[in-house]
Amino acid sequence: MKKTLQKIGFSFLATILLVSFAAAQTQTFVVKNATIVDGSGRPAFRGDVRIKDETIVRIGRIEAKKGETVIDAGGKILAPGFIDIHNHSQEGLIEEGAAANQVSQGITTILVGPDGDSPFPLNDYFAKLQGKIAPNVGAFIGHATLREQVMNDDFKRQTTAAELAKMLALEEQAFKEGAFGLSSGLEYDVGFSASTEELIALSKVAARYKGIYMTHMRDEEEGMLDALREAIRIGKEAGLPVQISHIKMGNRNVWGKSADAIALIETERKNGFDVTADVYPYTAWASTITVLVPSRKHEDRQEVEKALFNVGGADKVLITSCAAHRDYQGQTLQQIADAEKTSPVDVYIKIVRDGGAGVVCNSMNEDDVKNFYRQPWTMVSSDGGIGSRHPRGTGTFTKVLSRFVRENNWFPLEEAVRKMAAFPAQRLGLKDRGMIKKGMKADLVLFDKDKVIDRATFSAPQTLSEGIEIVWVNGRKVWENGKTAGNLPGAILRKKS
Repeated sequence: MKKTLQKIGFSFLATILLVSFAAAQTQTFVVKNATIVDGSGRPAFRGDVRIKDETIVRIGRIEAKKGETVIDAGGKILAPGFIDIHNHSQEGLIEEGAAANQVSQGITTILVGPDGDSPFPLNDYFAKLQGKIAPNVGAFIGHATLREQVMNDDFKRQTTAAELAKMLALEEQAFKEGAFGLSSGLEYDVGFSASTEELIALSKVAARYKGIYMTHMRDEEEGMLDALREAIRIGKEAGLPVQISHIKMGNRNVWGKSADAIALIETERKNGFDVTADVYPYTAWASTITVLVPSRKHEDRQEVEKALFNVGGADKVLITSCAAHRDYQGQTLQQIADAEKTSPVDVYIKIVRDGGAGVVCNSMNEDDVKNFYRQPWTMVSSDGGIGSRHPRGTGTFTKVLSRFVRENNWFPLEEAVRKMAAFPAQRLGLKDRGMIKKGMKADLVLFDKDKVIDRATFSAPQTLSEGIEIVWVNGRKVWENGKTAGNLPGAILRKKS
């Protein structure tokens, strides 16, 4: 009898514990009185949203249940979390999983591995992040990464058939591990010597896995249209969509010619080819110093002088990093030349000889940026990330909301949110993110449309944005009251082919 009572007691206690555990595991809350911009592009509307665990379960007028947490939005904007399709935080996320400069601008999903430079193997990289990140993370497989894996430092040439076969095998592995597409950076040394045929062969693997080809094209200046035609050719011959990374007219010789690039893309789209682009909201680009001279004749004084003229002069070229000459950081080529009583051309040649440098060049025209942003086939991306020395790493999404939507009225808020959330989700095939819709993951951003603003500058690129009040990733807060919330709910996202 005693044993029977003990069994009943243990059984009852176990039931209570299971029920308590289940209750503890279920989290529901309601965001009330929000102005909902759902990501679809349709007009904003007032309403409430209920979240259960990591999922949006109801939208409308909602009465909170007894004991349910209620967050009063007070009419502020509730939008789907922003998705950055072109982000360079792959190393930064390992060091700083809370990703303050990302979530503070409303980013809830990051795609790493752009410009041909990606983690490899992806499984090893994802293992380092699992359970340790605030935003969701997915990855591209980089063309340059594949080249380096096979060719080591001997990459300033075309691949042999045997080398290409090895690259294809490694790429296949990356897609089996969840890559969303193949990225390339054809202005950079590792990818510069690759033939179009090499890129087509690699893109055919991506096509089999329903990935995309995302490219930093060979030229963003005088040869931009030819580079665009090459990217489209690769997509057509390989049979996959093309994403043009950070589309731009990169120097003053091509200012105003965004209309030509737009016309080319419009023609292809009307003829049924799937080509889209992303844009960052700055007239200054950041890259390596060698990109300044497209011919790669870095010691040809005339070529260097021409390149500096094309970007607006040596005073427009800011050194952001230089291992061999750390005292150059934060100075322009002109300032360095003046201090050393030499010419900017001599300074350029010396820096390249000594290992190169990172630069920011203020050589674009805002009218071209506007023209690209106003196209329905462009989305917002940062081309920055954790630790970026360009303000785009910390201020891209809030700059679009404040400067381009609120102040300049380039396009409506609803269209901006579509470009930041639903459109990149669609491009990546993320069917459960990017919109405020029943059944979608609860990646959400609450912000004051009248106060949201970027604060990052070229002199202080890590200054955080203001006006983003709360950010949720998978139903858990990652940003609130101007600081990270201490939660790391970010998921590893893998492409489902």
